[in-house]
Amino acid sequence: MAQQTNAQKARAATRVLPEQDPEFQIAPMIDILLVLLVFFMTIATDQVLQVNKEVILPVAKEAAPDDKGPKSEVYVNVLWNMDNTGRIEVDTAGPKDIAGLPEYLTKKRASAEEAGLPPDRFKVVIRADKRSKYQYIRTVMVAIGQAKVPHVIFSAVDKEMSKPAATE
Repeated sequence: MAQQTNAQKARAATRVLPEQDPEFQIAPMIDILLVLLVFFMTIATDQVLQVNKEVILPVAKEAAPDDKGPKSEVYVNVLWNMDNTGRIEVDTAGPKDIAGLPEYLTKKRASAEEAGLPPDRFKVVIRADKRSKYQYIRTVMVAIGQAKVPHVIFSAVDKEMSKPAATE
């Protein structure tokens, strides 16, 4: 056998033998899971805020979703009251009446175009209660037209929602 030099002897002496079983590091996994949890909560919160439980959507069994890339949508909830009057709710900070709708939509469309979104990807989604009168929805559509919005979508469900049990 050849003689070992002092440097080789020093390397052999400082070499650490591997452990029998590597330990599982749980702290980095928890960090990653918390980041994912926060991410999904923010995405889910954005979608949940757009739903209004007072709106009962009409049924459209043959409707197809639009999945053609990034888009900017403004949700206009058309509510129909028991006293046969309508009202709208637009986003969380939008106008509360139809008169302010064109100006609000014009600003939203301009900000989407400034962000680099093509003009045809800006849409207004009308979520009208199925009890709403056509005349009222027509005034909402006229206001949207005054804002020169290129695409208007009517939201509907693909099946009849289960009706709650009658309470006495």
